[in-house]
Amino acid sequence: MSSAVASEARPAFRFDRLRKTFRSKDGGDVIALQDVDFRVQRGEFVTVVGPSGCGKSTLLRILAGLDRATGGNVELGGREHTGPSREIGVVFQAPVLLPWRNILENVLVPAQIQGRDPKTARERAMHYLQLVGLAGFETKYPNELSGGMQQRVGIARALVNDPMLLLMDEPFGALDAMTRETMNVELLKLRERTGATIMLVTHSIPEAVFLGDRVIVMSPRPGRVTQVIDVDLPSPRTLDVINTERFGAYVSGIRANLNASGGLD
Repeated sequence: MSSAVASEARPAFRFDRLRKTFRSKDGGDVIALQDVDFRVQRGEFVTVVGPSGCGKSTLLRILAGLDRATGGNVELGGREHTGPSREIGVVFQAPVLLPWRNILENVLVPAQIQGRDPKTARERAMHYLQLVGLAGFETKYPNELSGGMQQRVGIARALVNDPMLLLMDEPFGALDAMTRETMNVELLKLRERTGATIMLVTHSIPEAVFLGDRVIVMSPRPGRVTQVIDVDLPSPRTLDVINTERFGAYVSGIRANLNASGGLD
């Protein structure tokens, strides 16, 4: 097998028996994640769904290099992964934009931190602002944009260094229902245009099904993978698919799994 073919065959990332334990204020141990195992191939869009406190965001933070696992292994592109990487872009629950910088300057922050060529970085920033539908807003400031538009800036900022992997932590959770649906559709379009590998964590079962090629279902704490579902829905996906019997069956199946594991009241 050639090195190029071998590289393509390696998963984008892999969790192997991953565990995470926190020390509580009273000195006891709280197990957040217990023996988490799954892998994601390059170009996949995987969603992770589970109840509050099940370790979804902790899992994402470990993969982002913002937290350390207590046990097990994490691989990125076939190599051991233990810290922040230029190959990973992260979109958080809130966009956390710098109010004194305009939109273009906000998108450029990661490129400036990493010392990228200014001309190339600016061209990439303009490119991704166009992809997320914000061409013409480069000189606006965060307080001039709606919540959905600010989150688009956060996505462009995460993509500006052309990461191999995009991690998204409840990126649309604070948006109203209609804006959230619009952002879900736009995210799928962006994925098609960029070919990015994406892992998104969410509390919303319908959102997980609508976005994911696969859905990883987690149990209440300690978080474990209880179900991995391959989602077979028409492509490109539109909001009409939400009203189909197949979509409803996926949602019902995940809800039943969470109910059985105690993840739903």
